[in-house]
Amino acid sequence: MPEVLSPFVYWAQTESNLTLKVDLKDVKNPYVQLENKKLQFGAQGYGARGLNKYAFTLDFHSAIDPEESHYKVYDRNVDFTLKKKESGWWPRITGMPQKPAWLKIDFDRWKSEEDVEDDDESRDIMEDYPNMYNKLEKEELGYKRDSIEGTYEAVGGPMKFCQLMQFLEVMHPMFGYTKGGFVVPLLQVLGRSIILFCMIDAEPRMHTKPVIFYLFLIWSIVEFVRNIPYFEETQRFTVSLPNSWNFAFHCPTAMRIYLLILFFPGMYMMMSHMYKARVKKLSPKKYHSKAH
Repeated sequence: MPEVLSPFVYWAQTESNLTLKVDLKDVKNPYVQLENKKLQFGAQGYGARGLNKYAFTLDFHSAIDPEESHYKVYDRNVDFTLKKKESGWWPRITGMPQKPAWLKIDFDRWKSEEDVEDDDESRDIMEDYPNMYNKLEKEELGYKRDSIEGTYEAVGGPMKFCQLMQFLEVMHPMFGYTKGGFVVPLLQVLGRSIILFCMIDAEPRMHTKPVIFYLFLIWSIVEFVRNIPYFEETQRFTVSLPNSWNFAFHCPTAMRIYLLILFFPGMYMMMSHMYKARVKKLSPKKYHSKAH
């Protein structure tokens, strides 16, 4: 008999409601049966064991109102909002003291009876002023954070192609096109390929992580810096005197100038601009001491 896989379920409560978040991505054919003190769920999707069929049964501590309860399927999870039949704080979600291993607390939504202070509840500026916050973020950073999540979708294909082309660095020494051994280039290229193809491309949940943006940025900067000796050796894109145009251009020097004058100072100027934009928008008050 095949093993029944259970997804991770995160729960939280208020005095009148119970919330469940089923950690299952790209859910298909969901099956939900909700009773007074029982919830049965089954669906196919991406969970902790990859693409499989997941199911679980949850026996509640107290009764709920199925008519006032509802659920919604999202791309990354399934959310349940269950109405308690009688308002009150439950000591636990299950009827039995033993909690299943896949059932966890949703700390982002968790509230206890002592934490409920509606008048003094902290406000979130992103939720209170979304338009103003998005405008400030775009002026300060030059982009919205949503663009970071789409990095792999935008440049993942070209990055994979460039990574495959890097295996030429391994084949050139093997075939005698260049001097040197092939072991060191093989270890370097193979390490990046394992990260890109096995750890990132094979796991769709990694595609939207901000670390992908920073990883691709660092890889690109490293390639730019380490290729300077190659251009010095081959003199590629270098124009030497004398020539009919009476013009000279040294590509490695131009690359160094870009790094020293444009890249690092440009980064400083951008950070300064971001700080000034934030000061201008937030308008901090300046206090001056009175002269005696």
